[in-house]
Amino acid sequence: MQLRRVIARLQPQEPMLPTFEKAALEAGRKIIEIFRAGCAVSTKADATPVTLADQEAEIIILAHLRREFPDIPVIAEESVAAGHIPEIAGRPFFLVDPLDGTREFVDKRKEFTVNIAYIENGVPLAGIVYAPALGVAFVGESGSAEKLHVADDFTVGRREKITVRDEPEHRLALASRCHNSPATDSFLKTHAISECNNIGSSLKFCLLAEGKADVYPRFTRTMEWDTAAGDAVLRAAGGMTLTLDGQPLGYGKPGNPDFVNPDFISWGGRKQALQRA
Repeated sequence: MQLRRVIARLQPQEPMLPTFEKAALEAGRKIIEIFRAGCAVSTKADATPVTLADQEAEIIILAHLRREFPDIPVIAEESVAAGHIPEIAGRPFFLVDPLDGTREFVDKRKEFTVNIAYIENGVPLAGIVYAPALGVAFVGESGSAEKLHVADDFTVGRREKITVRDEPEHRLALASRCHNSPATDSFLKTHAISECNNIGSSLKFCLLAEGKADVYPRFTRTMEWDTAAGDAVLRAAGGMTLTLDGQPLGYGKPGNPDFVNPDFISWGGRKQALQRA
């Protein structure tokens, strides 16, 4: 009985995914429109790129979230860059990256994503990662994860349940296409990882979640909005993201006004994650 009460406290009070899907699909439509037409690239104060697609997608997502959940604050990447940071201490909140993988977008690669997550008590409880140029989305909530196949008209054509796989004899790691590091190479050698694929954006979490890879180590800078949605999908599919001290990666961390993540390792299964923590 006590365990059920604990689990209940860790579930969103209202279903989030229907709103997330509508917001992400509409934002994805706008992103693809700009992707095909082309747009200028600017550089923000932190030296990261930003485009019209980032800005337009965030406007769309914020409109959906504020209409459906007006009392829940939103931490969104471009709003934070503009200095708009609502108070979230002790409160549930949303984390939004309207275009994760802007470098991929600019380079005309298709791995960029729309990320929306719901956070409660530091835990990502619901999330969507939508890759509009690939026609797929991944959602997770309440211990259940799905892969969505999105048609050319930006509607969901098919849904399939996904889950992490048991650790195989030859493990596959994922690494960032643009942000690899010597620490990543050292991790792969130490853990006898037989193969490593490089891929951009939060799709790395989703490949773990659907059982196509086993581990994603990250030892270079990420922000909470970069990881929360993919982490939510991964946890719902049975995986886990841990910091280097073996604790689950948390969000909305006190004393972290910049929303920077520590280094972390995402595993395709909780059992293997805990064994290797």
